[in-house]
Amino acid sequence: MDVVSDAISVVRLGRPSFDRVRVGGSWCVRLRPYDGAGFHVVLEGGCWLLPDGGAPVSLGVGDAVLVPHGTGHVMADSPVDAAAVAKAVPFEQWRDGAGSRTGPDRGEVEMLCGKYRLDRSRLHPLMAELPKVVHLPNRVGGHPELRAAVDLLSGELDARRPGSCIALPSLLDLLLVYMIRSWMAEGTSGAWPGVLGDPVTAAALRALHSDPAAPWTSARLAAEVGVSRPTLARRFAALVGRPPMAYLTWWRLTVAATLLRDTPDTLAAVARRVGYGSPYALSHAFGREFGTTPGRYRAEAQRRLADGQ
Repeated sequence: MDVVSDAISVVRLGRPSFDRVRVGGSWCVRLRPYDGAGFHVVLEGGCWLLPDGGAPVSLGVGDAVLVPHGTGHVMADSPVDAAAVAKAVPFEQWRDGAGSRTGPDRGEVEMLCGKYRLDRSRLHPLMAELPKVVHLPNRVGGHPELRAAVDLLSGELDARRPGSCIALPSLLDLLLVYMIRSWMAEGTSGAWPGVLGDPVTAAALRALHSDPAAPWTSARLAAEVGVSRPTLARRFAALVGRPPMAYLTWWRLTVAATLLRDTPDTLAAVARRVGYGSPYALSHAFGREFGTTPGRYRAEAQRRLADGQ
C-alpha cells in the first residue's frame, strides 16, 4: 500500500452514499455538517457552493468538489446573501420534495451529491490538512484521470447497466482517490504534497507503510533509503513533523486500531501484524495513544459501525 491509499483506507467506513438530483429555477438547500466527507459533481449546468465560514465557490459543468471535513454548506443557483442562506431548505427535505426532480424532464442543473463515512479518530495528517473545500474545475487538459472518472460515473448513472450495484460504489471510491490526487498535484496548499515529492522522505514512508511489522531501526531505514541516519532524520522530521520511528509507532497503532475495528483477529494476531512482540506490549502502547484498551476500543468501534455513526 502507498501512503495515500493507506491514509484513505484507515478512515473509510462502509460504502459511499449519493443522490442524483435535477433542479431548475431559484433554489437554495443546506447540507448539515457530517462526520465524513461530502462531494458534488456537476453533470449539467452550474451552481454555487457556500461553505459555512468560507467564501462562495462557483461550480460549472464537469466540476468536482470535495468537502473533506464534512463542513456544513449551502448549494444554490446563485451566490445568495446571508438571509437566503438562513432560510435554506434542508437537503433531505428538498431532495424528497418538489424541489428536486429525478424524472425524465431535465432541469437546468443536474448534480451528483454524496458523502463518504470517515472514522476521524485516526485521521492521517495527509487527510487532516486537506482544505475546507477542494474545488477541481473542469479545465481542458486538467486532471485527465479525474475527468475520466467523472465521465465513467456519469455514463454509469445514465445507463444503469448490469453490474451497476458494484460499479457505482467502486467508481465513487475511485473519485475520492482522484480528487485527493488532483489536489496534491495542484500543490497550492498543505505540506504533504511536498512530503511525498521529496525522494528521501517518500522512500522512507513507502518502506514503513509497505511493511510496518518489520524490525525497523533508524539505521535500517536509512540504509533502505540510501542516505545517512542524520540526513534521513533531518529531512523526515522537517517535512513530516516527527522523527521516523515516532511516525512508525503512530502508524503501527493506527493500523492496529483499523484491524481491531474491521477484523475478528485476536489481539495476539494484531500485535504480530503491526510489529509488537506480545499482546501486552501492544496494549500498553495502544493505551498511551488512544487512552483506552484494545478490547474497549474494538467494542465501541464496532458498535458505532453497526449503528452507522
